Amino acid sequence: MSRTSALRRVGLLVLGVNAALFAAKGIIYLETGSLAVGSEAANSLADAVYSLVIVGGLYLTTRPPDFEHPHGHERIEPFVSLFVAVGIFAAGGVVLWQSAGSLLSGSVTVARGPAAAGVLAGAAAVKFLLYRYCLQIGTERNSPALVATAVDNRNDTLTAGAALVGVLGAQVGYPVLDPLAAGVVAVGILYTGVGVVRDNVRYLVGEAPPEDLRAEIVRRALAHPDVEGAHDVIAHYVGPEIDVSLHIEVEGDRTIREAHDIETEVMEAIQDLPEVDDAFVHVDPKEAGEWKTDEEVDRLVGGGREGDG
Repeated sequence: MSRTSALRRVGLLVLGVNAALFAAKGIIYLETGSLAVGSEAANSLADAVYSLVIVGGLYLTTRPPDFEHPHGHERIEPFVSLFVAVGIFAAGGVVLWQSAGSLLSGSVTVARGPAAAGVLAGAAAVKFLLYRYCLQIGTERNSPALVATAVDNRNDTLTAGAALVGVLGAQVGYPVLDPLAAGVVAVGILYTGVGVVRDNVRYLVGEAPPEDLRAEIVRRALAHPDVEGAHDVIAHYVGPEIDVSLHIEVEGDRTIREAHDIETEVMEAIQDLPEVDDAFVHVDPKEAGEWKTDEEVDRLVGGGREGDG
């Protein structure tokens, strides 16, 4: 299945699940009046609303390149992820507010019967499965929006579990467990929102990729039998994908055709990395006097050739 089809399918699945959970929790809340279930229904409503944005965002990011966007539309994804982070902050803030209000007022509605506990347990199970699925597809397809959605689904698993603890605790005579558990989870949700923002801001500011990936880029360039060295290697995020530029050093007696073939083979080797979008390779012949030592390259590959230039 193509990346486009996979991302759009997951987006629609997330939207459908959130809408179904909102309906189920809303019905149980109207029947029981449980604050824990009501807050979970509000959480699922917020999830459903921003799921619509995710579906729209994934539709835009998976459109093919066009004249105005020759590299495609994947760079929209970090903005979609930041919108997910806003939803995470909103959910955490609402849960924290409700928790503090319940603790200060001492008023907790005790839900009787198995319905409230059942819908919360079911929601926790569904959200955990959705978390695992979104994380798998988001990682495989290099989609920060889906990874952020996976994190949000993990948070929803925790909030549903905390609400379940509160409902069960209230039923056995410890109603204070409801707002206490919700408060602890709210802090965790807010912390996760900070992580989503941090991870996606690096895509927007052109941060360098992880060191192991930079080292692999250099190794692939140096693996070519006609490449004597490399320098001025620059790799940075452009949206969720990576652009690479580097200079490779070759003997100067190569023909133009041979130099072109070396450049193309190095470029293709680097672009075979799934995280890399484009690689720009400049060939430096020895006689041009541009061969030089690059300490960063030597550090990444554990030593290298001493430069001639």
